[in-house]
Amino acid sequence: MIAGQLANWDKEKHLYAPAIQKAVAWLQQADLAALPTGRQEIDGDKLYAMVNEYTTEPKEKRRAEAHRKYVDVQCLVQGEEIIGYAPLREGLEVLEDKLAEKDVIFYKNPPAEVDLVLCAGMFAILFPWEVHRPNCAFGAPAPVRKVILKISLETLR
Repeated sequence: MIAGQLANWDKEKHLYAPAIQKAVAWLQQADLAALPTGRQEIDGDKLYAMVNEYTTEPKEKRRAEAHRKYVDVQCLVQGEEIIGYAPLREGLEVLEDKLAEKDVIFYKNPPAEVDLVLCAGMFAILFPWEVHRPNCAFGAPAPVRKVILKISLETLR
């Protein structure tokens, strides 16, 4: 997992793979507050965005998840939230497997989970070998606007 701020991107971008650079450059250029919710096409299934608006929930109501085909770049546009993070380990209890249909698998609480607080203008890059629990409330549940970029893992190889 990598966390950063869009405001620092120009100083850091040379550290990242070209596909990640392309994704975060899109975040910088797009009017994130004005985008309609739902899927936004960028480069077909290689890179696309999901624009979401929701109210965060207590962490215990959220499920940890992982993906196999895509890297997530989760960028908070408005609000604050916690993303729980842990390495993907053998033996995690699967709650629901939707990898074939939606490239997502849900797990019961992973051990050694740490919390990352995202505020507006921050992003987290989450890889398929990591488990994350997004949309968790930081304090009381509150409204959030977030853009999630999906980068095909194949474009990073």
